[in-house]
Amino acid sequence: MQTYRNRRKQATDAAEAIRAALVGLGLPESVWGSVRPMVTHSGKPYVHLGMIRADAAERIAEAMGTPAEPEPVE
Repeated sequence: MQTYRNRRKQATDAAEAIRAALVGLGLPESVWGSVRPMVTHSGKPYVHLGMIRADAAERIAEAMGTPAEPEPVE
């Protein structure tokens, strides 16, 4: 049970960090409100981001320094 609690805390802390970053970008609660901590049956911590509008995803990508549009494949 302690392992689950530790993993849940890890997932919760990560989810809160993502929420704070999205708030810092000025994105509304409709974007970051779906961010949830999760722990799988095997005990792995995850953060579920949910569905994100395309314009918000582009802003997130720009903030991460990643191009919003993929490079063409030749």
